[in-house]
Amino acid sequence: MSSSMEILVNGVTLESCIGDIANQQDMDAVVNAANAQLQTGSGVAGALHRAAGPGLAEECRAYAPIQPGDAIITSAHNLPNRYVIHCLGPVYGRDEPADELLASCYRRALQLAEDNSLSSLCFPAISTGAFGFPLEEATEIAVNTVREVIAERSTLKRIRFILHDENALQVYTRKLQAIRS
Repeated sequence: MSSSMEILVNGVTLESCIGDIANQQDMDAVVNAANAQLQTGSGVAGALHRAAGPGLAEECRAYAPIQPGDAIITSAHNLPNRYVIHCLGPVYGRDEPADELLASCYRRALQLAEDNSLSSLCFPAISTGAFGFPLEEATEIAVNTVREVIAERSTLKRIRFILHDENALQVYTRKLQAIRS
């Protein structure tokens, strides 16, 4: 991993780093920035489906389609994790209210993690790629929603935001530092 940042909030380590979401060997679950059909796509969904193998798409078929703001959990197949939590983030400018739908993705993923007694979870920057959600605003929603939810959670000990470039890492690092102070 390249540069990263860690803070402790309510007994949970929050971290941001650049890396490959399909290779998070120390995480119980990874979050897929899914499409409504829960199938292989571009970006995060493509990377996770390629690494997980065809069993993941097969398992997902039973759950599709899902609505923006919702999430489901499946086994991780050939990924090094126990589970994949699939979230359908909003398409910015189309799915409204986009901010509430994005916050719902994070809340639903965290609830599924809690329901399955997971201790670690890895999020991508949901909706900021092909779905066009502005990075600054999406990061603010992600970090604030996670902070609010973990105030009531018990099982999660580590939440990682795995990012694809230095710019995203800087934005996440700033937002995490802001909630620490």
